[in-house]
Amino acid sequence: MSATQPSDIIYGRNGVAITKRTGRGGGYRNYEVHQRERVGESTEQIKPLQLISPEHLHDPYPLLEILREHYPFYRDWLANAYWVTRYNDVTSLFADDPNYETRSKRWYYGIENFGRDLREELPVLFAQADGMDTHAEPLAVELASQFAGRDGTDLATEFAARFPLELLTRVLDIPRDDRARFVERYWRMQRGMFWDPLAQQAGRDAITELTAYFEPLLETRRSAPGNDLVSTIANLELDDGPTTAADLVATLLEGDHETLHGGLANLWFLLLTHPEQLDLVRSERRLLKHAWFETLRHSTPVLSAQRFARHEVERFGKLIPQGALIVLSAAAANRDPRIFDAPDQFRVDRRDVCQREPRGMYRADGLAAGIAFGLGRPTRHPAVPEDRPRSLYALTRDAAVTASNVMLETFHEIRLSSKAEPTLQARRIWEMHTCWKLPATLTSS
Repeated sequence: MSATQPSDIIYGRNGVAITKRTGRGGGYRNYEVHQRERVGESTEQIKPLQLISPEHLHDPYPLLEILREHYPFYRDWLANAYWVTRYNDVTSLFADDPNYETRSKRWYYGIENFGRDLREELPVLFAQADGMDTHAEPLAVELASQFAGRDGTDLATEFAARFPLELLTRVLDIPRDDRARFVERYWRMQRGMFWDPLAQQAGRDAITELTAYFEPLLETRRSAPGNDLVSTIANLELDDGPTTAADLVATLLEGDHETLHGGLANLWFLLLTHPEQLDLVRSERRLLKHAWFETLRHSTPVLSAQRFARHEVERFGKLIPQGALIVLSAAAANRDPRIFDAPDQFRVDRRDVCQREPRGMYRADGLAAGIAFGLGRPTRHPAVPEDRPRSLYALTRDAAVTASNVMLETFHEIRLSSKAEPTLQARRIWEMHTCWKLPATLTSS
């Protein structure tokens, strides 16, 4: 008779047989036992504390290279998470909805039942697209005119940070006198969802304040609608009841606020620190769109995405328990030498990365796309669909390229200020990795 009786076996949800221990201690093998390292799988080249160190916040790429090349599925005991760092593995898990899920920002706040996320409603998509297309160029022209004739401009704070937030206020048609207060609350709400208890409480307060602010505004836009996003949401006809201020705030919370801000700052950081690439863009303006995609690959502002195992999953030779946190590293995957040639180089004329709108992480032509987690899943629809607006990927790209084109047309010379030494950095764990200070000298055309 076998030493293991049928009654000693239980099958996990993925069909893997788990043997019951009948010796001292009893019970099924626990979390730690089936996660223990196998012989030859030591991780002496990295320590978990390095992943939350100031050095990693400043420059994550050396450490991520060690993970990608030596520990592509790394068990981070300190954060109780798993890190996945190779391009094919990252894109595979990001698309694997039967086994993994992405949780909402409301889940991190502990308010999952707060409002309804209306981002996928077609009228909302159309209002967002129309608003961005309408306001992007006039806003960029307005900002550029403010820089003309000045001794110096900080492109990170005065251009890259202002443009996305002011564009959002115009898409929503926030009254001019309320815009500064709205931006402060919006920024506080977006920064509060992770581990810092003080920031989380500040974010909760911002959610409450924004909800109270939008309640009367929604009623006004119901009776006198405009062409803005607030009016569209106010007048949506949904099967489960009329829209509320909580729905509007939940929709704003779940949206992306990092890619356009961080991407613009990183784009100009890379162009100004690689003047030969800026010269290429000036000489062949179509390369500006390529430079945007190359920025999102080379220096993505959203370093990673968090996914959770829906059930027990066997992957990478390990048994991943239900609810396990999987950190998908876009920063590591986007510099995977198995996919990209000389991945640490910033090249606006790169030929091994998709320069068109992604419909999956790979296109039929075989070119990989730089991963931009802030924009969500790549669209499954045509690049220029007939019955729906362009995707968030395309809208964000077009807004960034439009704003940057205005800068190139307004100023015939844009260069770093004397003695400027800009860097990229994340201010806190899980926040965007971007340039926060980029002093530049602009010479008008």
